Amino acid sequence: MDAIVVLDFGGQTAQLIGRRIRELGVYSEMLPGTTPAAELVSKTPYDIKGIILSGSPSSVHEADGVMVDPSIFELGIPILGICYGLQQIVHVRGGTVAQSERREYGRSRVTFAGKHPLFHGVPEGFTSWMSHGDHVTVLPNGSEIIAKTENDVPAAVAVGESI
Repeated sequence: MDAIVVLDFGGQTAQLIGRRIRELGVYSEMLPGTTPAAELVSKTPYDIKGIILSGSPSSVHEADGVMVDPSIFELGIPILGICYGLQQIVHVRGGTVAQSERREYGRSRVTFAGKHPLFHGVPEGFTSWMSHGDHVTVLPNGSEIIAKTENDVPAAVAVGESI
């Protein structure tokens, strides 16, 4: 059975993400954000087609923050990072995440930087809920910004083979 695994870092929408995936007719499984990559593929009896890193109230700069096992990036499975999940991807892969001068909270207009398959069927210039105090300032090598918020904060970044 095909599955999407949601790695939960304590964000308020992790359960909602899993439910929405199931509503689309795809099995999803919620696992702790700290689940080791080896355990992820050996423990889950499904064919994992994608991994989602959820949001979190934490910052990638916190010494005791919950961090993803960097080995998941070597599994060859597409990964979607949402908010803190995106910041972890950037941080672990050599980019830079900095504290914002002004926290972005509430509705924000998101615009695309160009065409990307991730946004196939998504209306140009949609509104999304933002809740973060950090933002991506330097992308890892082999990355590009594919969407920004109305405050010029990267909202979506394609990394590696997804470009």
